[in-house]
Amino acid sequence: MNKINGTIMQYFEWYLNCEQNLWNKARRDAEKLSELGITALWLPPAFKGIGGKDEVGYGVYDLYDLGEFDQKGTIKTKYGSKDEYIECIKALKQVGIETYADIVLNHKMGADMLQTIPATKVDWGDHYKEVSGQEIVRVATKFTFPGRKRKYSDFEWNWTHFHGIDYDDKSGEHAIFKFKDKKWDDAVDGEFGNFDYLMGADIDFGNPEVIEELDKWAKWYLEETGVDGFRLDAIKHINAGFYRDFIKKITEKIKPDLFSVGEYWSGDISKLHRYIEETEGQISLFDVPLHYNFYYASLDDNYDLSKILDHTLMKENPAKAVTFVDNHDTQPGQSLQSFINNWFKLPAYSIILLRNEGYPCVFYGDMYGIPHDNVLATEKLSLLLKLRKEKAYGNQTDYLDNLNYIGWTREGDEEHSDSGLAVVISNAGDGEKRMYIGKKFAGKSFVDILGNCEDEIFIDDEGFGNFRVRGKSVSVWILK
Repeated sequence: MNKINGTIMQYFEWYLNCEQNLWNKARRDAEKLSELGITALWLPPAFKGIGGKDEVGYGVYDLYDLGEFDQKGTIKTKYGSKDEYIECIKALKQVGIETYADIVLNHKMGADMLQTIPATKVDWGDHYKEVSGQEIVRVATKFTFPGRKRKYSDFEWNWTHFHGIDYDDKSGEHAIFKFKDKKWDDAVDGEFGNFDYLMGADIDFGNPEVIEELDKWAKWYLEETGVDGFRLDAIKHINAGFYRDFIKKITEKIKPDLFSVGEYWSGDISKLHRYIEETEGQISLFDVPLHYNFYYASLDDNYDLSKILDHTLMKENPAKAVTFVDNHDTQPGQSLQSFINNWFKLPAYSIILLRNEGYPCVFYGDMYGIPHDNVLATEKLSLLLKLRKEKAYGNQTDYLDNLNYIGWTREGDEEHSDSGLAVVISNAGDGEKRMYIGKKFAGKSFVDILGNCEDEIFIDDEGFGNFRVRGKSVSVWILK
């Protein structure tokens, strides 16, 4: 799939108060989003979760209930009904916007019945280390989905389909209990000795019945909804071999052009490279190291801007990089809180939107604000989106060569009239950079479309201009 100059939007934030109506809102927004240059929407998990109408989507209960059955105290999910979801996907398609479904396969929650089984406790800090002998526990592992009455699938989950859980109903104890004859998957992140276990009833991806059921479900989901791709949740906790085979089967038998992006949450670029290798390059990844570079740059005026792209996927494997500034996990109050400081939001977005590497993803909370935490929308973000759509084309020349002032130019192309731009970012005082933008612009004048610098500048006969920037800001210069 050609993602050049495409832009994803993550169409939700954690505290979104959407009154079970998000799918309808997205449908109404479709045309406006397309005009801004959004080419794909990452929609939140659409299946029924343990929290019913208040479930953000990651406490997954029934993968087949997309807001169709009376389960967990509601028919609709937090975001709407199954019919509304499908209508929303169709409406987005009509204006050229793809949809990526958020897929949560790591665990299940909200079981219908308890089971009494033997298990062994393991250490919170080292999941390989057993801290008890085998004991009998009563655990929430039997999923029969009575509200669905076997429609779409008659598969019922029981304890043999899971590795472990973190609560014993019999003793009321919170601990990680590994079930009898089970061992954690190997090809997972090495934090805590082995990071297979994350939460809930942890799915056993070595169980052939599980694999067969999830393969069937994926076929059903893609055919039922018409989504174009998957955002894969929590992949560092799931055997890499499972996702390698899962995506391969889908692209060979069901949807050859499926786009998939995985959330491997680590700032360590070597782990991301390894995962891409283990999954044979089939899955793009969110560029978490780039997010952390933005975060640290936003906290520290002494951050060396010339190193902003170092050790990132954007720099080292741009074809597999889905770049982002913030998301629902990094926003205030969330588990991975590392929210980029306001003054650096626009510079960070200019990096992901106005350069030629990576496939950028814009966050709902930055676009529209986060009322829950009095976070305002990022001013002029929609302007940067339009610049990406209309101007950010052609050869790129980098000037990432200074501690406090960096920039780059795009020379534009024949296809997009008056395209081309120059970007300068400062994390100190006012400054300027002499940069080459192309001889075809000789004698022409450029203006800062963001309005931070008022006067215009002229391009000399050699195709260079002295592009200015105000202190702690970004300027984007375009043809007047």
